[in-house]
Amino acid sequence: MTPDSIMGLAQSSIYLTIIVLAPILGVALAVGLIISIFQAITQIQEQTLSFAPKIIAVFASLLFFGPWMLTHLVDFTRNILADLTRFIG
Repeated sequence: MTPDSIMGLAQSSIYLTIIVLAPILGVALAVGLIISIFQAITQIQEQTLSFAPKIIAVFASLLFFGPWMLTHLVDFTRNILADLTRFIG
């Protein structure tokens, strides 16, 4: 296994991590921004007001994007296991 193949594997795993986490982080960012604007307008500074909707939105997005995320992760794992003989020697 050459250093180039290790770097390629690391690069593809980091890229997959970013692709898989982007929808969840985007939903959390959007909900947090909306709640922050709402808190600034109404001057309500309750901690649970910002925490609870964000958690609910992240869980809902996990339910929505979960199959897509799992498909990408299973494909990546299947490709690594298929190339296992190339990695060993």
